[in-house]
Amino acid sequence: MIKSSQTKIVDCTIRDGGLVNNWDFSVEFVQNLYAGLNEAGVDYMEIGYKNSPKLLKGADQAGPWRFLDDEFLREVIPHKGKTKLSALVDIGRVDEDDILPREESLLDLIRVACYIKDVDKALALVQTFHDRGYETTLNIMALSNVMENELLEAFEMIRESVVDVVYIVDSYGSLDHKDMEYLVNKFKTHLPNKRLGVHTHNNMQLAFSNTLVAADLGVELLDASVYGMGRAAGNCPTELLVTHLKGTKYELRPVLDIIERYMIPLREKEEWGYIMPYMITGTLDEHPRSAMALRASDDKDKIVDFYDKLTTPEVTFDKNK
Repeated sequence: MIKSSQTKIVDCTIRDGGLVNNWDFSVEFVQNLYAGLNEAGVDYMEIGYKNSPKLLKGADQAGPWRFLDDEFLREVIPHKGKTKLSALVDIGRVDEDDILPREESLLDLIRVACYIKDVDKALALVQTFHDRGYETTLNIMALSNVMENELLEAFEMIRESVVDVVYIVDSYGSLDHKDMEYLVNKFKTHLPNKRLGVHTHNNMQLAFSNTLVAADLGVELLDASVYGMGRAAGNCPTELLVTHLKGTKYELRPVLDIIERYMIPLREKEEWGYIMPYMITGTLDEHPRSAMALRASDDKDKIVDFYDKLTTPEVTFDKNK
């Protein structure tokens, strides 16, 4: 059992779960989720992305949680509880002028996601948000595909930056407990002055155990989502962390209430979680986009053909299409 009062849960149901349903959550859904998480004692709720719609195609087709508006947010959460609010931004998809100073915003934490090649750009954004009063994190995506020399170069920049928390992100759900232990120890060795976070995906049913491994090694911010709702195979389930982490203030019943009233009916309409094509991309250390496309097709359960296509070096195209 993990016995640490240092750990904090960051619930990503709306932000990461929005990748499942194009952020089509009702205001009532989000309000009730926030109330439940607040009652459960969850530390942060990531209520969406703070990217800028003018910088993304198809912005008008996504729900409002894809491009959070501060005025809209104040209407949604008129009475903020103890649970802090977080939003995530992507390099090249956010206009920093759209981010208000923290004292004028409901947001407490802004997380900057990037691939390893853009760490310098991400840290420039982190500096801006830090100067505006926000807590900040740097989330380096797809770490399983990062070369050692790239990581060491990034560590040098991160060490001198103002970022509060640096995230180990298992974007493809391909890491196991030994990989997680290796990465956490590496990050701790090279970034002794930084707090750490972890974000896992459940392609191989290891999201929960990998998160516990990280927590046991002193990682402080633990990403999760209610009923595991997140892109493709989903994330570490919030309810499992709430009930498992010891020496904490968390209460399970409010999360179970959210699941019963909202998540189980939603799961009837939307698909996420441990499903064979996502397992296949996880074990091959690949982005799940090909598996997501398969699940949206008439051949969604033809997993042998799918596996053969991903593992065969020859690529063929149907010229008639």
